Amino acid sequence: MKTFLAKKETVQPKWYLIDAEGVVLGRLAVKIANIIRGRNKASYTPHVDTGDYVVVINAEKVAVTGKKEEKNEYMFFSGYVGGESYRSFEQMRERNPEFIIKHAVKGMLPKNRIAATMLTKLRIFKGPAHTHEAQNPVKISL
Repeated sequence: MKTFLAKKETVQPKWYLIDAEGVVLGRLAVKIANIIRGRNKASYTPHVDTGDYVVVINAEKVAVTGKKEEKNEYMFFSGYVGGESYRSFEQMRERNPEFIIKHAVKGMLPKNRIAATMLTKLRIFKGPAHTHEAQNPVKISL
């Protein structure tokens, strides 16, 4: 019996739709990362991008447990001396809720070049509307 290794040409990605309303951030990020990597498929191959596309809606309504709402901070660095700035989870939820989910998923992907291409398969939207109706994404309930 030979081991099956997927090739880039044979992969046929699907589209999935996930509603983030009321879903805990960490659990959502794990599910998204596994779909983007292709871990949910029998043809999973670590060195080939076998993943599917994921569309996330209602990003601003994602839930967190404990006191993460007040205590979580995101650090940004401009590159200059003293150029550190911090934004709280509440500020990020108001300004850029897409970043919260993207940041959590990025941390769960492998730390190599293929992760950058995997991350392009993630589409996050602030409200209930999205621009990928033409792809007929299959809705996943969490």
